[in-house]
Amino acid sequence: MPTCSRLRFRALALCLALAGAAAVPAQDRTTLQPAPERATQPASVVEVARGLVHPWALAFLPQGRFLVTERPGRMRVVEADGRVGAPLQGLPPVAAGGQGGLLDVVTDRDFARNQRIFFCYSEPAQDGSGSGSGNGTALASARLALGEGALQGVRVLFSQQPKVASRNHFGCRIVQAPDGNLFLTLGERYSRKDDAQKLDNHLGKVVRLSPGGGAAPGNPLAGRPGALPEIWSWGHRNPQGAAWGPDGRLWIHEHGPQGGDEINRPQAGRNYGWPVITYGENYGGGPIGEGTQRAGMEQPLHAWVPSIAPSGMAFLTSDRYGDAWRGSLFVGALAARRLHRLQLDADGQVLRDEYLLEDLGERIRDVRQGPDGWLYLLTDSAQGRLLRLDPP
Repeated sequence: MPTCSRLRFRALALCLALAGAAAVPAQDRTTLQPAPERATQPASVVEVARGLVHPWALAFLPQGRFLVTERPGRMRVVEADGRVGAPLQGLPPVAAGGQGGLLDVVTDRDFARNQRIFFCYSEPAQDGSGSGSGNGTALASARLALGEGALQGVRVLFSQQPKVASRNHFGCRIVQAPDGNLFLTLGERYSRKDDAQKLDNHLGKVVRLSPGGGAAPGNPLAGRPGALPEIWSWGHRNPQGAAWGPDGRLWIHEHGPQGGDEINRPQAGRNYGWPVITYGENYGGGPIGEGTQRAGMEQPLHAWVPSIAPSGMAFLTSDRYGDAWRGSLFVGALAARRLHRLQLDADGQVLRDEYLLEDLGERIRDVRQGPDGWLYLLTDSAQGRLLRLDPP
């Protein structure tokens, strides 16, 4: 069964809530704390735009405009007044279906000069036949000149190998580090979870790439026989959130199976355990792997049992929402249909996990801080919306 099934979550949430604590050994429960709690000061939202079809990612353009991807394979510019533009032309073929499609997008740190964007998507096999012959996550760059209506100079920088006949677990979040290099999260495609522990493939990995393509200099496995030089870390399941932290490090979160969603700070050359260790269990019950700990495998900073199905993440660095929220990590939740605010200490440990917007009743797909300091959200539906979060 794939990640993020709404029906599965609703059917299993009650039994996980009752049995989840018992499923985790007592010595490991501290990793799962603190438990989520409803925010004491609920926030509200302002609608910026509507009528987006399963929007997946949001980037910010000059003059208050937005760049939004739609999972079926479209990219649109949203004007500052909320008008949604026609789909941009020039995208490469996209294997849209299931969890696949046009996924993340970011603007280059030097966008004002080079007008470059990076986007990732589910790439069909070369014969164009889609998931029947395999697909995988790909990363591309392009030039976006506002007003032209089309991407220019599209170039595929990375193509996940091997291609897999699956519609699930693409990962596909992009973070550009201050040095210009790119981190890309890659799912293990659900049916190939054991490959997350092997270094001869890109499944269940975080890769670090040069902005022009290829492995970035200084990667931890460069020159290691049998290992792909793009790999930064491995043992991941389906990371759908990534952000550059105020501590100068990459942060990600990833979907667990039935329980066990995780927040991690992937370090160079480290193994994050999937599917050998996990705080989740098989769909329908039963253990996975060896439990929750093993020597040589990293523990998550935080885990959710039951799952919330996280997607999108952003650090709040502005003072728009007051001192209490500054420095918080915000995480969207698909199955739980809410927004989580995680209060962190100086070492990055989670002190409090509170959730907002539960009454909105929408799947939160992406969350970003804009250049204006406000937080913006995308809701995942056939009538998806771009929202701005108002202070509590």
